[in-house]
Amino acid sequence: MSNNDICNVAIIGGTHGNERIGLYLVQKFQQNPTLLLRPSFSTTCLIGNPQACIENQRYIDTDLNRCFLKASLDNNLLVKYEEKQAKALHQQLGPKGNSDTFLLDLHSTTANMGLTLILVNDHSFNLHLAAYLTYRNPLVRVYRWTQADQENAFVSSICQLGFAIEVGPIPQGILLASLFQQTEALIYQILDYLEQVNQGSDLSFPRHLTLFQHLEVIDFPKTPEGELAGMIHPECQGMDYQPLNPGEPLFLTFEGQTLCYDGSATVWPIFINEAAYYEKGIAMCITQKQDISLQHN
Repeated sequence: MSNNDICNVAIIGGTHGNERIGLYLVQKFQQNPTLLLRPSFSTTCLIGNPQACIENQRYIDTDLNRCFLKASLDNNLLVKYEEKQAKALHQQLGPKGNSDTFLLDLHSTTANMGLTLILVNDHSFNLHLAAYLTYRNPLVRVYRWTQADQENAFVSSICQLGFAIEVGPIPQGILLASLFQQTEALIYQILDYLEQVNQGSDLSFPRHLTLFQHLEVIDFPKTPEGELAGMIHPECQGMDYQPLNPGEPLFLTFEGQTLCYDGSATVWPIFINEAAYYEKGIAMCITQKQDISLQHN
């Protein structure tokens, strides 16, 4: 891998105000900056959605993590709280697609996602880092949310380098010590990797990376009026990153009818029954498990 120095790192917590692990980690780092100190780069910690964090709710007016389309960032007529907050973050960290900052955006989920890296591009630096982290920690999984010809609106899309970290399962609005510590340790491991790359160290990791490529989202069964008509089947609940084959149980209606997956091939669902996604009409995200080869420079 070529030695492209990382000079600036940003860590964002509290993009969603009721995801407390990221918020309290950022506050810890702000109070103890030496924890993040590495000789070759500087690290800035930010609270993404301060007002939502005070209210302990996901957002005030709209989901901040969907506010980073270029057209929205350039539109001065968008004045909702999160839309203005997105512009402020973009001004500090952008411009989108041409920023030299390495960005970590910290999230938590009610779904059984473990430690997940969410990549929104195919940058080789991110892929190599993800391979290194999965090699060092088998609990880490990689979810690539890229869609052809579709711009990503996540916070992490501001910067080409970096990604979101999603940890769970954890209920909204609380802390869990185990996930807090695992997330903190993962952050230190990432910072150490960046430091070693800057110093020109020869890092060893596999020549391939297993990742889960986003395919589509699936909604819950609904009535003709759009009301909820069923729930995640017990055999599917909590089975994030496990194969789902055609004909296997997916939903259970309120009348007790099992609805099976009607796809034509095996898929790997994630974000199963995420609480925050009910309003978005998402019961789960469907992925394809892929092994990709990495070139060592």
